[in-house]
Amino acid sequence: MSTAAIYLAHLNPMTIAHESIISMLKRDYHVYVFPVRFVKDGLEVNTKSFPFPYELRKLMVESVFPNGVSVLPDYAFYAPYSKYLPPILSSRSWDLRNQIIAKVGEEKFVSYTGDMAERLMLRVYRLNPLKAERLEISASSIKQELYRQAIEGGDDRGWSGSVPNPVSDIIRNHWDIIERFATTEDATIRRVGMKFPREGYR
Repeated sequence: MSTAAIYLAHLNPMTIAHESIISMLKRDYHVYVFPVRFVKDGLEVNTKSFPFPYELRKLMVESVFPNGVSVLPDYAFYAPYSKYLPPILSSRSWDLRNQIIAKVGEEKFVSYTGDMAERLMLRVYRLNPLKAERLEISASSIKQELYRQAIEGGDDRGWSGSVPNPVSDIIRNHWDIIERFATTEDATIRRVGMKFPREGYR
């Protein structure tokens, strides 16, 4: 009986660390990648921290892994996001867990995180986390370089080596997204170690 691997991630943007993780999982599992979404009134909410919409992030993954990886939209928080907190105690957070695994075709599954606290949470949610080390390339630092280039100009050496080549092309082809968020306030808030858009939190 085959086993699936669930990978919950922001992928904003996809980095070479994400590529390494998915490649590693693909060796033993059918991989389901769930890029997180925040939805209000039927529309995805994007911010400076979460600039790339789901469809572009799906395209990023599929451009690197055209086969053997399923990218699905079901890791979705629906406004008001505060209803998902506190984790584990909130029934809405369990609804989210069930929403995710409902799309996994295999009866057996594991999940991936390199973060010890996240691993504990995944264990409580019965998502069978693998033991893994955190990979250091941060999507946040890449976004900072993207926004710096949009504001100051110059070349892309500060970020292009940290994302897979097909993802570099997708980012360049949608540079208007970077320009739109580069000079805006980061309209997110942090609660219990998680970031949420302010719009739709309550």
